[in-house]
Amino acid sequence: MAISLAKLLISAMAVFMFVSASFATSEMPFLVVHKKAALNRLKSGAERVSVSFDIYNQGSAPAYDVTLTDNSWDKKTFEVVNGNTSRSWERLDAGGILSHSFELEAKVKGLFYGAPALVTFRIPTKTALQQAYSTPILPLDILADKPPTDKFDLAKRVLAKYGSLVSVISMVVLFIYLIATPSKSNAAKASSKKKR
Repeated sequence: MAISLAKLLISAMAVFMFVSASFATSEMPFLVVHKKAALNRLKSGAERVSVSFDIYNQGSAPAYDVTLTDNSWDKKTFEVVNGNTSRSWERLDAGGILSHSFELEAKVKGLFYGAPALVTFRIPTKTALQQAYSTPILPLDILADKPPTDKFDLAKRVLAKYGSLVSVISMVVLFIYLIATPSKSNAAKASSKKKR
């Protein structure tokens, strides 16, 4: 019984190694799409959203006819002011990177949840287009009421958070300094004793 179980495990391991080796030798592109969005408040009170993409080919073969499409920005809420929400490239080599960015102006106040963008690409061994999705973005609080910040805001927060700790440490250091250093009166007495 134990011998047949061992043979079964060995044959299962051999099949697993054969299958994983066949996948490792097949040359295919593997696209990783990173989507980032940042808010920029303008002096006029308007707010713009800067969206950027980095498309990485982590596979071992090139991807052809790469197309990025980001339809998550509703035209009633956002207006494109710079660039396009879609872009195409002829080829993305193995280990290569493509970048794209555009800028939108927000029209409506509120919390916005963006959907992942879609990237389609072609590989020569398959007739159907392949798809990859971007990473999602964190929710954006569009045109949020933000309290005014002044120059000393950071200093006030640090002082409020660590002020008591700094004062206690300062008192301990001062106490140790006073104990460790001789006073001037003791030094004067010692020098007068030496003169006698």
